[in-house]
Amino acid sequence: MASTPSGFDRRAVERAIAELLTALGQHAADEPELAATPARVADLYEEVLAGNDRSAEPELVTFPRPGAERGSPADLVVVRDLPFHSLCVHHLVPFFGRAHIAYLPGERLIGISAAGRLLELYARRLQLQERLTSQVADHLERIVAPQGVAVVIEARHLCMEMRGIRKPGTVETRTLRGVLAEPRWAPFLPAPSMRDA
Repeated sequence: MASTPSGFDRRAVERAIAELLTALGQHAADEPELAATPARVADLYEEVLAGNDRSAEPELVTFPRPGAERGSPADLVVVRDLPFHSLCVHHLVPFFGRAHIAYLPGERLIGISAAGRLLELYARRLQLQERLTSQVADHLERIVAPQGVAVVIEARHLCMEMRGIRKPGTVETRTLRGVLAEPRWAPFLPAPSMRDA
C-alpha cells in the first residue's frame, strides 16, 4: 500500500464515516454489509490520497540529453494515454481519464516512467483537474528545465454525471509552456481521446 497521507487520522475517518452513514439513515443493524464500511472507506481514502504525503514524493532521476553537449537539436518526447483517477475537491467523488505529457528537452531528460509517477503523485490528492494539469507541468519544468512542456488531460467527472446536470461528458485541460505554446508545435502535441476510457 502507498504511504499514509500527511495528517491522516484513520480512527477519525472511520468515526466520521460511521456518523455519516447514521446521518444518511443507513444502519449496520439493518444492512450487515455496512459493518465494515467505515474501515473500508478509511482504507480507500488512505490509498487514493497518498499524494498528500510530501515526504513520499518520488525521486525522479534525470539524464543528460544525448547530443546536448554538441548543440544538437532536441527531439520532442511524448508519453501518451496515461490513465489516472482522482477525487474532486468539491464533491469527494472520482474524476478519471487519460493524460498526455510532452516536453522538448533542454539539457536533461527524465526516464519515461517518470511522467506517470508525476501524474500519480498529484492525482492522489483532493484535486481540481485544472490544478492537476498545472502541477504536473510545474514539476516537470522544475526537474529538467525543458525548452517547452505540454500537459493535456481529458477526464470524466462523476460530480457532473451523478448530480446537477447528470450528463456524461469530458473536460479537457491543457497547459502549454515555453516553445510548445507556439502554434508551429500544435500538430505534434497530444490530442487525447476518451473513446476508450
